[in-house]
Amino acid sequence: MFGLGKPRSPLGKWVDAREKSQRWLAEQAKISEDTATRVCSDPHYSPGNTTKKKILGVVREYDREKKHDDFWPM
Repeated sequence: MFGLGKPRSPLGKWVDAREKSQRWLAEQAKISEDTATRVCSDPHYSPGNTTKKKILGVVREYDREKKHDDFWPM
């Protein structure tokens, strides 16, 4: 039941493809659930650099090739 009818950002699509939850992302990256919801659902939202670094740390545990630009274009 991941990604059913919800608007998703590139990060949200990545989370859904791995059958993980936003709560999982929040816990692993040590960010708030509200922030996890926003970065997973709003394709125009760009979190602060500290938050991006925390999220990319978690993402790279699963996919070492992912870069900042894959989720937040400059």
